Amino acid sequence: MLLYSIIFIIIVSVLGYFFLLPSGPNYVGALIGLLFSSLLILLWRKTRKISVKIIVGVVLGLLTAGVGAIIFFKAIDMIGIEPTYLPYIKTAILIVLAYFGVRYGIIIGSRFSLKEFVSILQGTSGILTKRKIIDTSVIIDGRIADITETGFLEGPLIIPQFILKELQSIADSADSVKRNRGRRGLNILRKMQKKTDIEVEIWEQDFPEIKEVDHKLMELAKHINAKIVTNDFNLNKVAQLRGVEILNINELANALKPVVLPGEHMDVKILREGKESNQGVAYLDDGTMVVVDDAHDFIDKNIDVEVTSVLQTTAGKMIFAKYITD
Repeated sequence: MLLYSIIFIIIVSVLGYFFLLPSGPNYVGALIGLLFSSLLILLWRKTRKISVKIIVGVVLGLLTAGVGAIIFFKAIDMIGIEPTYLPYIKTAILIVLAYFGVRYGIIIGSRFSLKEFVSILQGTSGILTKRKIIDTSVIIDGRIADITETGFLEGPLIIPQFILKELQSIADSADSVKRNRGRRGLNILRKMQKKTDIEVEIWEQDFPEIKEVDHKLMELAKHINAKIVTNDFNLNKVAQLRGVEILNINELANALKPVVLPGEHMDVKILREGKESNQGVAYLDDGTMVVVDDAHDFIDKNIDVEVTSVLQTTAGKMIFAKYITD
């Protein structure tokens, strides 16, 4: 943060030197810029609601808008518009350019990373790869670590500070089950951070006016144009309605399950009774439930079955089969 503060102060001081007092001493403009930027940094440190990166982005956006305005003004002067309307046209152009400069300055500033900038200079940047924001449920689930190790999930993985706080509160819970889940999540994060080939970023930006963590996730994803990695069914549906891209771990797991077609034979172990009379229930290695007709008498035994149908549900696949008699 100190580096961003210094960059911001330097930029504002330079702007003050060249543009603030065109008819007066330049050093006075630089001094005013220095005092103004220092005051903003002080206010930011008191409130902590605005990122310095965003402030720097806004300043750069305004600087770009100023350069664009100068180009437009010179072009207008060459055209030779009626002097009466010239001030109004120039004012309108300046307002429009300033608006877009601030808007895109905020976006670019929030996404700026010094590490990413160095990677661009070195030619090793993954800037074209979309960021992924990791949800609490996925961290606790633990499969995200294995998926990233395989290389199927690329791009910077964003862990928002408010997610870490939620995870810490779960790890400090009086409920032993919740406490163990929270500690497991923290261990998963430490494991991922130790991997040199996985880029994990702790994101400081928060939305104090938003109370619910899921809504903060969606707001952050829209703000930095990122995807949310989750296995929360409700978050998945709400995010889709709000136009936020989702990567659902459970959907990935279901998609990777072996394809089984009616008529295929398989060997399964019947573990318990089914809901209907004379049914038995078995499970494949990946957890897929197999409901077998005429298998009630074969609990704790392996039998050959023939697949009759496959049902896809929101929880995964269910396979229906029948016992093959000799």
